[in-house]
Amino acid sequence: MIHSSELTNNPDALYVQPNRTYDRTRRRGKHKIFIGMAPGVGKTFRMLEEGHRLKSEGIDVAIGLLETHGRKETAAKGQGLEIVPRKQMLRGEKMLTEMDTEAVIARHPQLALVDELAHTNVPGSVREKRYQDVELILNSGIDVYSTLNIQHIESLNDLVARITGVVVRERVPDRILEEADEIVVVDVTPETLEERLLEGKIYAPEKIEQSLENFFQRRNLIALRELALREVADNVEDDAESFKGQFCNVHERVLICVSTYPNSLQLLRRGARISSYMNAPFYALFVDNPDRFLTKAESLHVETCQKLCQEFNGQFLRVQSPNIARAISDVAKQYRITQIVIGESQQSRWKLLLRGSLTQQLVRSLKHVDLHIIATEKNGEPR
Repeated sequence: MIHSSELTNNPDALYVQPNRTYDRTRRRGKHKIFIGMAPGVGKTFRMLEEGHRLKSEGIDVAIGLLETHGRKETAAKGQGLEIVPRKQMLRGEKMLTEMDTEAVIARHPQLALVDELAHTNVPGSVREKRYQDVELILNSGIDVYSTLNIQHIESLNDLVARITGVVVRERVPDRILEEADEIVVVDVTPETLEERLLEGKIYAPEKIEQSLENFFQRRNLIALRELALREVADNVEDDAESFKGQFCNVHERVLICVSTYPNSLQLLRRGARISSYMNAPFYALFVDNPDRFLTKAESLHVETCQKLCQEFNGQFLRVQSPNIARAISDVAKQYRITQIVIGESQQSRWKLLLRGSLTQQLVRSLKHVDLHIIATEKNGEPR
């Protein structure tokens, strides 16, 4: 985020760093999103706190849109920050208001605070959604802080509907989060959120009981909280992966390496148990050597492995490569694997001396992945 020492209060001024000069009117603003599991967790409050802090550091801050929903604490927190007047729009006999995006751009603060990113604008507005207004503000060179609930992310819509029984109509494309410069999760426990609801800090008293029986059920809040935390964890992981070509894994992911050996089914069962203990997704990988044709029995064995993998709700991967270790390593990096399950080598001692074991090759190529080597008896059963 750009700080006060780097910018002047003149919107037409040049943004200067050592050896660099930018025209502020042409650079895209930075976007920071405060995300939470449900209304009432404190996203808007946190955004306003950040606004006050940056203002005290000399940043030119203005509120583009603030939705208090009658919450006294939120309204009080907004005091002391300049608010750009809303645009009034007559619809029928009602006078409705929306954010005046053009006025925000004309005012051109260094930072604009915009609440409820997923909001649908009044019919007849220039832009249908508030996130489109935010994109226009960003493209004008203004930094934006905004707020969002996890259930409004497009790709999570079906999952949220299954969890809560509610189909969310107002949605934000995933690309908005992918393009954001920073995402901050504002988290409270489901118990704390329920207390706030009962104290009337989220909805009016007449809506409290209905909320507790529907969207704010404990099981819903627990699931939505996990979604919010995972979304931010995935975002952090993606950022870490892109840093200097390295990759960093936040979630556990298990890869089970199957082969034409009889013990592959046992490896699958063992790997599925490991993934279950870790509450982790798992993948089964078969490396098909293009220089070797499988017998009918071997092909049937691989198909059986695939069916068993799918029964355990795993994803079966089949790749062609003459180099098994390299193929496993490439798949592990692609799928961000943290745990690999392989069987004890059944190569002869001479081959192990000449080529090195698969385990040794994997240890050399995968520095931050744990290997589980499942030993077998002579009959092929795991020990």
